[in-house]
Amino acid sequence: MSLEKMIALHPDVGADANAALAKAARHAMLCSLMCTSCADACVAEAMDMHQCVRTCLDCADVCATTARLATRRTGQNVPMLRMMLETCIRACELCAQECGRHDAAHCQLCATMCRECAEDCRAALTGIR
Repeated sequence: MSLEKMIALHPDVGADANAALAKAARHAMLCSLMCTSCADACVAEAMDMHQCVRTCLDCADVCATTARLATRRTGQNVPMLRMMLETCIRACELCAQECGRHDAAHCQLCATMCRECAEDCRAALTGIR
């Protein structure tokens, strides 16, 4: 199932589905799940990972909210959407930095996902006016 196709079917969208924004929304949804999974795995680690857990869960919440706002197309709230994309970029950068400090494979994978999500949100941001 394609998120971009679903967005394109919205009566207010028509030909302006904004593929970059749909890609950012899809990646933000996945990043939210990856961060949640990483936080859960961090809880099971023998060492103290409380800061990583907190950072991952915060990032997961920001990503999930960003995805929801990016898929809404009735009316417009460009300032809010821009702010959420910018916030998602920063949250992903912080999470990638925190997870990147740990050797656990789940943290490394989460850091990669966060960097990719930030990149897609940056690309989407350039098309939001």
